Amino acid sequence: MAGHSHAKNIMHRKGKSDAARSKVFSKLAREITVAAKLGVPDPAFNSRLRLAVSNARALSMPRDNIERAIKKASGADTENYEEIRYEGYGPGGVAVIVEALTDNRNRTASNVRSTFSKNGGALGETNSVGFMFDRVGEIFYPATAGSEDKVMEAAIEAGADDVESDEEGHWIYTSFENMSEVAAALEKVLGEPESAKFVWKPQNSVPVDAEKGGTLLKMISLLEEDDDVQNVYTNFDISDEDMAKLDA
Repeated sequence: MAGHSHAKNIMHRKGKSDAARSKVFSKLAREITVAAKLGVPDPAFNSRLRLAVSNARALSMPRDNIERAIKKASGADTENYEEIRYEGYGPGGVAVIVEALTDNRNRTASNVRSTFSKNGGALGETNSVGFMFDRVGEIFYPATAGSEDKVMEAAIEAGADDVESDEEGHWIYTSFENMSEVAAALEKVLGEPESAKFVWKPQNSVPVDAEKGGTLLKMISLLEEDDDVQNVYTNFDISDEDMAKLDA
């Protein structure tokens, strides 16, 4: 979930329950299988698979699970997953992009549309909000990787476009085309990142108050809980004060 820094993507949330962790592993496994099926089943020669495996390892996904997901791609009974992007507006006029991998387009569309409508949102047409975002590479390092100055210097040297740092860590952004090169250069200086992936980065943010923010976060949480949904991105911004109210 791209938005306020205290509500980053589900992959970076702390204190997950075993059930939530299992769901994250399931989504990672699906991405690995699709990546292996669309290209060669070898991370060394498949950049998408390499990123998927790297992200799975960063979240301590067991090696057996990763290998099983790769082997599943060559099985005769493998589901034919379809990549679909949904776009719409949430409470407060916030733009929302939902990425899904599904073997049943009708089921997923129905679930996503229902979640939007029941939580003050409205699903739109493809590209109805996509123009408000940039498709970029995002490389995440935890705060322990180094100071803001150290990471900024490494990012500049590696050819990154932007860096956002806070108490949780560092988000380094690159152009879509330069993702692999920048990630490789950063790894030599900062070590292996916690995650490296392509995301939808909002060009501008939309402020929401505690009331709208609470409904919006509920909607996003429900979307992320859907087995078919891989990622949710928004352009909302909420103050620390209002976020503290919601956390309480």
